Amino acid sequence: MTSAPVRDLTFILGGARSGKSAYAERLAAESGLPVTYVATARIGDAEFEARVAHHRERRPAHWKLLEAPLDLAGALRSAAREGQCVLIDCLTLWLANLLCPPDAAEPHAFPQQAFDSFDSALKEAPGKIIVVSNEIGLGVVPLGSVTRRYVDELGRLNQRVAAASTRATLMVAGLPLALKG
Repeated sequence: MTSAPVRDLTFILGGARSGKSAYAERLAAESGLPVTYVATARIGDAEFEARVAHHRERRPAHWKLLEAPLDLAGALRSAAREGQCVLIDCLTLWLANLLCPPDAAEPHAFPQQAFDSFDSALKEAPGKIIVVSNEIGLGVVPLGSVTRRYVDELGRLNQRVAAASTRATLMVAGLPLALKG
């Protein structure tokens, strides 16, 4: 009889420049496992390209890289293996890609199918999984309906991933605060 994979899902969230990506990278490196870094970013301008370059420079060269701006579930399924670590950075950009693709004039409908597929992939994923996201719901309620929708959907997505996680950490000013596990 085969047993289900032991869940080892760490969820790291925090505000912009809170240290969440660096902390996630440190956890991945300290795992001692081969690491696959799943990047969800789409580069749209020079400033964002510089941010991505900073992340690239920080990562060890021997880590594998998968770019998954839309099919995050597929990337996770292809990378997750027993004895390996997958670091997903980040849900915030993935959701932005789903809701507001660069070629669309209007935001897309709620990506329920993409969320459900990602939930399933997380539940089935063997090995060590680390997921990074922004916590953007701590501030002022946005004025525009599109931005409010984005904040609401990211909050719901974060809740889903946190519920499925064995550990959850909130990063504040570079300090990890354990929320779960």
